[in-house]
Amino acid sequence: MKQLFFASLCAIALIGCTPKPASMENQAINNIMSRVSVRQFTGEKISSEQIDTLLRAAMAAPSAINKQPWAFIVVTDEAIIERLGEELPFSRCSNHPACAIIPCGDMSKAIEGSGRDFWINDVSAATENLLLAAHAMGLGAVWTGLHPNMERASFVQQMLGLPEHIVPLCIVPVGVPAEQPEVKDKYNAEIIHYNRW
Repeated sequence: MKQLFFASLCAIALIGCTPKPASMENQAINNIMSRVSVRQFTGEKISSEQIDTLLRAAMAAPSAINKQPWAFIVVTDEAIIERLGEELPFSRCSNHPACAIIPCGDMSKAIEGSGRDFWINDVSAATENLLLAAHAMGLGAVWTGLHPNMERASFVQQMLGLPEHIVPLCIVPVGVPAEQPEVKDKYNAEIIHYNRW
């Protein structure tokens, strides 16, 4: 009987120590897998604390040699948001977001020489963090591109009075979702290659 009791204790201990496989029950993985692009918003305001959390999440992104070559424009003025929507219809800013966040590259912090364009990778990583944080907070957001379309990027630079060394990468309208887009399974085993093509 003692041996059976001891064996049961060992089994319980081993089960508790067995690493659990990554699954959809993992909160971070579930957040990544269930994120969708939200393009319609209720117009409801969000708090400055929520915006601060989004920006902190964005700035937690990795960057090449930790240059952190980013800057963020947070647009909460309804007239400016509406004008962005009118001039740049693809931006979804006419769809009643609470704010529009514009992740930018700060070229004064970019790597010099051949690594200069790493700022695009870095600001993209920050933008993805922002999108994931918005989803985790129950907010909706969508990435709408500016750079490398110079006409779009230049318009935003001029409209918002950005210095020459600040290059807007994209516009991310954020707000309370007015739609629930279907989650898409984008996994495709056919495009995966191990060790070589």
